[in-house]
Amino acid sequence: MLSRKALLRAGAVLVAAAAVVSGCSSASSGSAGKAASSTTTDIEAIKVTGKVGDTPKVDVPTPFSTEKTTRKILSAGDGAKVTAGQRVSIDYLGINGADGKQFDSNYDGDTSAFTLDDGQVIKGMVTGLEGATVGSRVLITIPPADGYGTQGVSSAGIGPTDTLIFVIDIEDAADVLKRATGKSVAAKKGLPTVKLDKTGAPTITLPDGKAPGSLVVQPLIEGTGAKVAKGQTITVQYTGVVWPGGKVFDSSWTKGSPASFEIGAGRVISGWDKGLVGKKVGSQVLLVIPPDEGYGAEGQSDAGIKGTDTLVFVVDILDTTG
Repeated sequence: MLSRKALLRAGAVLVAAAAVVSGCSSASSGSAGKAASSTTTDIEAIKVTGKVGDTPKVDVPTPFSTEKTTRKILSAGDGAKVTAGQRVSIDYLGINGADGKQFDSNYDGDTSAFTLDDGQVIKGMVTGLEGATVGSRVLITIPPADGYGTQGVSSAGIGPTDTLIFVIDIEDAADVLKRATGKSVAAKKGLPTVKLDKTGAPTITLPDGKAPGSLVVQPLIEGTGAKVAKGQTITVQYTGVVWPGGKVFDSSWTKGSPASFEIGAGRVISGWDKGLVGKKVGSQVLLVIPPDEGYGAEGQSDAGIKGTDTLVFVVDILDTTG
């Protein structure tokens, strides 16, 4: 099965599925942590000051450690409760519990939005935000098992045993489509056919004959949401097969969660960039992608894709942010 990273062009870097946002900034000094003679484990010992919406000041008794993800509501919002699977928009500040240093923050930049799913973000972020209300400021402490695991994030100064501490302002939460929805569109004759199961997962059947020599973009369902623009992050469900043969080489449906990535910016194969920009959220699109718009002459040997193979994808566009 082809990993989601394999949708990328060679040399491109995908947002790690475990990442909270588009990438951690280099480790930098945040609010100084107080020296402690022994490890602190009580979230109540962490002091946070500042108004919701403003960059918080955080005082962490170091070293700080936790064995399970823990949340404290610092200021309760009056919005709806956040649920798993929603698109959540947040401002956040991250501190390493080992030394009290800030490793990331977006308070001086744009609000971050992502799908609240542990296939998209670290598990501790899902646990910490689910059930909190929009408008809240929350404090979350996350052990390595629910964060970046034993590999840590060396570029951000996060070691394999370091606890993560986040202060988060929840700006918004919105439902994300589970599958394409809209008006069905009749496909041109001679293209692969698609049958959907009760969940919306597609089965793709190839026609007899040779694959087209150029990119084919065939809408199957016309959604009514916003148009996808270059540089946005889209959330999709997809299945891909190889032509000839029809073998499934990758499917988000079987992974149990949608995929999210930047579109129209050279971060994925060009057939996706060209075929999905301009389509509406809610749409389902059939893409027939020749080698020069896919993985090129080198193919993807680990997925069984030869340099002469055409790829066929059925993509449901569920959401877009940015």
